[in-house]
Amino acid sequence: MQDIYIDDIGSGFPLVLVHGYLGSSEMWNLQKKFLCKYFRVISPALPGFGESYKVQPLNSINGIAKLILKCLDKKKINEFHLMGHSMGGMIVQEIVKISKNRVKKLICFATGSIGDIPGRFEPMDETRKRLKKNGLKETINRVPQKWFAEGNKAKYYYFCKNAVKNISLETADSALIAMKNWRGYENLKNIKQETLIIWGDKDVSYNFDQVETLKKNIPNSKLDIFKGCSHNIHLEQPQKFNKIVKKFLE
Repeated sequence: MQDIYIDDIGSGFPLVLVHGYLGSSEMWNLQKKFLCKYFRVISPALPGFGESYKVQPLNSINGIAKLILKCLDKKKINEFHLMGHSMGGMIVQEIVKISKNRVKKLICFATGSIGDIPGRFEPMDETRKRLKKNGLKETINRVPQKWFAEGNKAKYYYFCKNAVKNISLETADSALIAMKNWRGYENLKNIKQETLIIWGDKDVSYNFDQVETLKKNIPNSKLDIFKGCSHNIHLEQPQKFNKIVKKFLE
C-alpha cells in the first residue's frame, strides 16, 4: 500500500489526531494551530480521504489502526497521546487495544463503542443504500451538515466541503462497511489510560447512550459535554475545545 499523507508539526510529546468519516487532516487545522505550540502534532489523512485520496481505501477499523501504527513506527514514535473523532474514535480505541502500552492519554471525541450506532440519524445500511442509489454528491451534501448545530451555515463548514473534493464512492462505502462491522464494547474495560470523552448535546450521530457507555465502562474516564454543539465541536467551539484538550493532556 502506498503511503498516506501525514501532517507533522510542532515539537514536544507526540499527539496523534485521527479524523472521522468524510474527513481529512485539514479538519484539525484549528487544533493544530493551537496545540503545536505544546506538542508534536501528527494528523494523518486516512486512506482514500482528504490528502490521501489517491490511496486505496480500507474497509476495516482494525486495518486502519494497524496502518497508523505502522506510520508511527516509521517516524520512530513509540509513545504518544491519541485523539479520535467519530469514526476516528473507533480507530483510536482499536489502536489502544493492539498497541500494548504505547498510548499515554486518550481522547474519545463524539464517538461510541459500536460501529452500527443505535439511535444514529439513520442506520449505516440506510446510508450505504442511499449512497449507492443517489450517488456520492447527495451523501456529501446531506450528511456533513448534520454534524453542525447550524448545518451548512456554520462558520467552519467549509472544512467539510474541502475534505470531500476528491474522494470516491468506494472510499465512502468502504468506511461505512468498516464502521458497521466494528465492535469495541468488550474492550472498554481494558482501556487503562486516563481518558477524556467529549460530546455535544445536539449530536445526532452519537446519542448520550453511546458516550455514557464509554464513561461507565472505561475505568479512568471523564465526560465533558458541550451545550448547543452537534458532532463537530472542534469546529463549532474551537477555542473552548482546544483549551480543554490542552488542560487534559498536561
